[in-house]
Amino acid sequence: VGCTPRVDTRGNLPEPEKVSAVEVGRHTERDVETILGSPSSIGAFGGAVWLYLSQRTETVAFFAPEVKMRTVVAVRFDDKGVVRDVRTLGLDDGRSVELVKRETPTAGNEMGVIEQLFGNIGRFSSEADAPKR
Repeated sequence: VGCTPRVDTRGNLPEPEKVSAVEVGRHTERDVETILGSPSSIGAFGGAVWLYLSQRTETVAFFAPEVKMRTVVAVRFDDKGVVRDVRTLGLDDGRSVELVKRETPTAGNEMGVIEQLFGNIGRFSSEADAPKR
């Protein structure tokens, strides 16, 4: 039972028949919302783009999840809110992004375990040494 993969499906993917019902040059943002529903995300760069995202992952035991299926439906609108383009993209259309592995150095002193344990000895005054009010 521990080696049986756990499958997670997430996202908001409209049915293919509904996606094909959206007509370029004819439908507006309001029409698309009526046909496909609310988008998963709205693009922040390069004009109005609505994204409908879905992903299925499988996780075996304690290993990291493996993406088995990813689908993105991108609906692009012109400046008047009319559909300009509809695309369906899959897992193979994605690109790998190499993360930068640099570290930002921090200022200060790195203390070892002994310094952390005994570093506060003598730093605090007793109640007898405290000023009286």
